[in-house]
Order: sequence, then structure tokens, then C-alpha cells
Amino acid sequence: MAPDADRLRQRQTKVLSDKSDADSTEPVLRISTLKSIGETEIVIDGGIYDIKDFDHPGGESIQLFGGNDVTVQYKMIHPYHTTKHLEKMKRVGTVPDYSSEYIWDTPFEREIKKEVFKIVRRGREFGTWGYFARAFFYIGLFFALQYYWVTTPTTYALAIVYGVSQALIGLNVQHDANHGAASKKAWVNDLLGLGADFIGGSKWLWMEQHWTHHSFTNHHEMDPDSYGAEPMLLWNDYPPGHEKRRFVHKFQAFYYLFVLAGYWASAVFNTQILDLKQAGAKEVGINMENPYIRKSRKYAIGLRILYILTNCVAPFYTVGGFSMAVFGHILVMGAASSLTLATLFALSHNFEKVDRDPTYDTRHGGEGTCWFKSQVETSSTYGGFISGALTGGLNFQVEHHLFPRMSSAWYPFIAPKVREVCKKHGVQYAYYPWVWQNLVSTIKYIHQAGNASNWAHGNPYTGSQ
Repeated sequence: MAPDADRLRQRQTKVLSDKSDADSTEPVLRISTLKSIGETEIVIDGGIYDIKDFDHPGGESIQLFGGNDVTVQYKMIHPYHTTKHLEKMKRVGTVPDYSSEYIWDTPFEREIKKEVFKIVRRGREFGTWGYFARAFFYIGLFFALQYYWVTTPTTYALAIVYGVSQALIGLNVQHDANHGAASKKAWVNDLLGLGADFIGGSKWLWMEQHWTHHSFTNHHEMDPDSYGAEPMLLWNDYPPGHEKRRFVHKFQAFYYLFVLAGYWASAVFNTQILDLKQAGAKEVGINMENPYIRKSRKYAIGLRILYILTNCVAPFYTVGGFSMAVFGHILVMGAASSLTLATLFALSHNFEKVDRDPTYDTRHGGEGTCWFKSQVETSSTYGGFISGALTGGLNFQVEHHLFPRMSSAWYPFIAPKVREVCKKHGVQYAYYPWVWQNLVSTIKYIHQAGNASNWAHGNPYTGSQ
């Protein structure tokens, strides 16, 4: 950023014409800084675009990140990007001396796109009949179990099964939808995306955090998932003596499941639902004060009240008053949902030799970091088609991070080709044939990150120790 950029932000300059006459029809662009862009403006590659009246083919969710630099997010979900796409938006300014730690259009990116798009043709990357059959099966299971949860006395068995059914909605329905991958029709994604709210979360908070996580996976400053469990758990492998390290972290591999079991409660009773400003995204610098978020708050709050009434109040009403047994059932339901979701989440980016800081070399004088390469080397894949049907493709985490707007139904078909291209380009691809192998590697990593033992073998942030 130029040292006098703030002073220049109000300066007007013509960038497409040197004419000075008053009749000139050339666009006039302002020079601004990232911190001073408007609530309905976004920055892509240093260009400032006003999206207030932009009719986005993917729906109004584009408004979610108004007021932010969305270069990575934009290129991440537009794999067919060309400069002509940007011409559809109203450009209103420029950010001088714009730079990024990530680079695009590398040989690896070009080849992996070329090969994958031979398998999944453009326009066909959305949900298949198989995906929707799976999604509606899980939706039917969820609502059937919810009916019993509300109308009959609860039991521990029902609590466990119902909790797992909520997790299955999170994995198989809302995840694809809130990535815009379930359907090319925006309203279908919007509707299925509300599955997050029907299981105790929030589609808006989820998108704020999850899209940021996808854009900057394992980034030392920009990935909110890296810090989400602190101070109880350290996902980041901080250097020995780091201020965030505590003695208890040496034993985190032994207690991390108990922490993950509280995921449901922390989501359901999260006060961030009131302003829809996700704490992790806010901590890494994402601006969440824009018209889209403000107008969505009433819907988010209403859905959260509905969830609490249905799942935490109705069971007591059914038995005629407060009951410690019912209270226990609710806690078990939440724990079952939490462990099903969070245990799988933990596998994705925390395993032995994972790259915990993909832009490390870039910041220390190296070339820019290939974003596509970084997504592979910060993620893992396990199992195959069956695991994909159970986890909504969460097991194909490498493929998902490379192509997040592709339906999970396609990942089993592109995975072999992805591994082949990675091997050709020397990109480290972590694959575990069985989920338990990934789990063992994750537990080892959690222990290593907790006691800083990796630092005895070099810098673990490079993923090459």
C-alpha cells in the first residue's frame, strides 16, 4: 500500500482517457485504500467494484462480503474466470500498489483445471440426481426424528440418533448448498442452505467463517478455523515458548474429543447470532457491516429461536415440566451432533506433515504462493465413494478445496486424476485409504502441536519436517 494512500483516497483520476474536457464520457475512478471502500463495494485484483445493483447469477450471497477484498474468494469460486466476467460489474475505483501473497494461473493450476474439466464439463458441476436423492433421504430422516423428539418422551437412544441426523444435514445438505454447489439455481441453494439453521447453526455465520477458511486455508493470520478452538486447543503448531502455549496443551490429544463435544452448545447459544458478525472472521479482518448482513439478522434470530423452542424447550413440555433426564437427553443429542461433525472437521487440515503456513516462503523473500498448490498441501483425503455418501464429500477435502463450488457428488470421480496431476507436479497430496488412518495421523499431529515436538526437526510451518 502506498504510504500516502489514505491522503489520496478522495482524489479523482481518469484512468482510461487523458481528455480534460467536460463532455468526456470516460469513466472516472477514485483512488482508495482497502480500509475505506464502501459497504457495497468489493476489491478484486486492486479494482474496486460497486455490487449494490449487480444482478449476480449465483444470487445475492455475493453481498455477504461487501466492504472487503474478495480477490481470493472470487477466483476460488469462479474457476472459469476471465477478465470479461469483471466487465459485468461497475468499476468505481482502484487500490494503488495492490499485492497478494497468492499467485494464479500457474502451470499446476492450468493442468489440474484442464484435466478435471474433461471429467466434469462446464455447467454440469452442480448436484446430480444421486446428490439430491442422498440429500432428501437425510432431510426426511431428520424431520422424522425431529417429530418423535418433539411429540414423544425423549430417550438416550433417540438423542444419539437424532443428533447424528442433524450432523448428516450439516454434512450432506447445507454444506454443498452454502457453497453454491447444490444447484445452479440460487433459490435452491438458499433454501437448502437453511439446513444450517435447522441444526442449530446459521448459514450467514457459517458462510462468513467457512468461505474465509477456504480462501486462506491454514494461513498463519487469515484462517479463522486455525484459531477457533483456542485457548482450549491449539491447531496451529506455534513455536516453543509462544505466548499462546500452555502446559495443558501437552495433553490436548487426550482431551480434544471432550472439547469437540461442546461444539453444538457453543453454536446454539452463540450470541453472534444477534449481529451476524462471526468472531473468527472478524478477528482476521473481515468486515461484516453491510446491508446484506443487517437485513439478514432478523431471519437468523427468528430461526435460532425456532430451533431452541423445538429442540430445547419442547421436550420438557412433552413430559410436563423440567426433568433432569430430559436435560441429559438434550446434552447427549448435542454431543452426538458435535462429535459427528467436529471429529470429521478436525481430520481435514490437521495431520502429520501438513503445511501449517503455505505463504511462509512468500513472506520470506520467495516467489508468490500458488493458491491451488496450497489447497492441496493443507488438506487431506480419505476413503472413497461410500465415505463421500456419508460425509457429503467431506472426506474428499483436497478435491473440495480445489473446486469448492463443485458438488460433492463429483469428487469420487475426479480424485484419481487430481492425485495424478499432483504427483506429476511434485505437489504433496495426503491420502488415507481408511478414515481411521487419517484419525491416527490427526491425533499424532494434535499431540505434536501441543508439545511443540515438531520444532526439533525443523520448521513445521513448512509442512516438510
